[in-house]
Amino acid sequence: MVEIAESSSPVPSLVFAIVTLLCISVVVVLILRYYLPLRTTPAYLLVPVFFALCLPASMVLLVPIDLASSAMVDDIDAQGIWLQQRTLRVSWRITYWLTFALTWFILPILAEYSDSGYREPKDKLVDSLRANAQYYAIVFGSGALGLIYVLASYGHFSESLKSTVMALAYCWGLVLAIYLMGHGLVSIPRRLFRKANISGRLRRIQTQAPKVYEKMDDAEMDLEDLEMQVAELSRRKGGSASLFQDWIEELVDLTDLPESQTGRTSVVRGSGNQSPLPNVITEKYLAELTRRLIRARHARSRYVNEWNRLLEDAVRTQAILDSAASKKLDFGKVSPNAGFWDRPPLLTPYTRFLLHYYLIPYLHAALGAVLSIASICIVWSELVKGLFPQLSVIRYSVIHHHVGGNGQVGFAGQMIAAIWMVYMCAAALVSITEVKVWRGRALVRRNTAHESAFWYASQVARLSVPLTYNFMTFLGSIYRDTVFYGFLGQLINLTPLGKWFDYLFPAFILIPVFATLFGLYGKAKRAFGFDVAVLDDGDDGDTDERGAAFGTGSWREGRDLIERELNGTSAAIRARRADVAGGGGGDARSAPVLSIPRAGRRDGTSSAVGGPTTPFGTSPTAGSAGPVSSGRPQANTSARRVGRAAAAALDEPEDENFFEALGHRFKNTIDTMDTPKWLQDIGQGIKKPKWMGGGGGGQGASSTGGNADIRRWFGGEGRIRL
Repeated sequence: MVEIAESSSPVPSLVFAIVTLLCISVVVVLILRYYLPLRTTPAYLLVPVFFALCLPASMVLLVPIDLASSAMVDDIDAQGIWLQQRTLRVSWRITYWLTFALTWFILPILAEYSDSGYREPKDKLVDSLRANAQYYAIVFGSGALGLIYVLASYGHFSESLKSTVMALAYCWGLVLAIYLMGHGLVSIPRRLFRKANISGRLRRIQTQAPKVYEKMDDAEMDLEDLEMQVAELSRRKGGSASLFQDWIEELVDLTDLPESQTGRTSVVRGSGNQSPLPNVITEKYLAELTRRLIRARHARSRYVNEWNRLLEDAVRTQAILDSAASKKLDFGKVSPNAGFWDRPPLLTPYTRFLLHYYLIPYLHAALGAVLSIASICIVWSELVKGLFPQLSVIRYSVIHHHVGGNGQVGFAGQMIAAIWMVYMCAAALVSITEVKVWRGRALVRRNTAHESAFWYASQVARLSVPLTYNFMTFLGSIYRDTVFYGFLGQLINLTPLGKWFDYLFPAFILIPVFATLFGLYGKAKRAFGFDVAVLDDGDDGDTDERGAAFGTGSWREGRDLIERELNGTSAAIRARRADVAGGGGGDARSAPVLSIPRAGRRDGTSSAVGGPTTPFGTSPTAGSAGPVSSGRPQANTSARRVGRAAAAALDEPEDENFFEALGHRFKNTIDTMDTPKWLQDIGQGIKKPKWMGGGGGGQGASSTGGNADIRRWFGGEGRIRL
């Protein structure tokens, strides 16, 4: 490291770093305020999540300062922001170990604590530790194997434990970071290019509408089932239920069913089960019921919010398209969530038309082109940093000064390094929001579930250190002089396995890049017949060449759903359904009741396929839906398209080529063929012997006829017991 001139002082740089850190903290608080209600959110959630977001964000500030401080330029005016080595070392230790503790211990325990259905804090903590036991067993088992390897290859016990823990945490985080970042490097520019096409944007919104509609319907029905279960539980006054009356009353307060509706649950649902409740009510059962009810409430809130946002986007996009003729754009009444540029006093209808029809699409296209080039540079730097580090584009964009053959970073290089890091982190974090995770975790504006907030915060903390160190390896040998390398890098390179892993594994970024670029996720869905993709493009889901998303229905159906919702047809149906279900009572729900009957009942009976339909897509002769058999317009999902495949094919004759039409004709012919008479008669004349329960008739005897059935040897009633 070049010696620092005596006339230079770290005080201005220290003030700049403190002010920047305060700005980062304010941004983190605003993010928390966007997704969580700060006044009602407990402190045990806000404080850990705040540090889990603030500490990784501060690494974007620490890395450029560390680069400039470790490779100072001779010119004082070009030194940029620098700090003393001791200050940097303390900052890195605090940031790293706090992030490590949050990632692997604090956030997982608090996430299960918040998700636990028990009432007492002690019971919640015990349940959380029990739920994390398997997770920690895997972590500690992997750590033990790594410790044995390091001891065998390095031989020093004093550094083996710490180096193994840090190296294994880095390697696991790097695997996740490379995959997510590779997906995001393609997804972000592609989204911008797609948003530049207004008509294509509207088509994708309409394509997504059936899928979102069906998920919202499923979430609403699942919540209703749990609410009915709680209502039935509240009517038990004796036995084991009397021991948990306070708990049951709290569950009733969580539900939104009015008093007049609780007595008519069997009429509304018609589940077919006499009682879904166990004979003995236990604490474990109530805890699981509480957990499921809270998850169902958040799931309904998530999909209702997503559906409302989709409707708003559809209305705005349609208004932009329609304004091409009049050259005037008016979105109507301003939404409370409208942006600053959409306020009526600021823009006239003509200037708003120019902004949304011309300027914003061109800006999206230009920014998409710039980010595409940036993505190519990052992927190229990942591929060449191990063998040909001098070809790294990021290296030349950050290092602008060379003194005595050594690279030095000035203020301009610091700014560019921060921009590179922000884009890499954004690519990985955007991909996290598109991950189809277990338990249906999601970020919902002002109503994010506590467990989801902990989970997303832990992912941010887990990805920060691998992405930070991975960026520093782009810069060639200059990063070896940094404090961060002395703290973490030399421990990662402690063994040959860690060194080669750090240099060669990032080349696998081509796998998620190609998978996203060429639509391999959609091909996997078509090959396997279900959603096997871990990642998706969010509102830009995989679509086929005809614009229909697989398993979600066509864009035409989404257009009809949106139009019926906006015209108030669905609202009128919901009002009638509420009157029928609640006996005319008021609706006490905090969110709109968005529910339609399924294609089949929960007890397994399905509605008539291919029968006459109402104007809203429901069959008037559908199987026993009760008084609510006609509901909201059904989404034409893959399960509901089975009986209408031929009609759907007739609706789109212009979209099929010759081979597709020929294949469809063959398929329809085979599906409608009747079984030949001679094939049906095979086996009709074969008699079962009497010891197998056969009768004397020509037809095979029933499995329950006769006392000589061999199956009675194993069960006594003609059923084989295992």
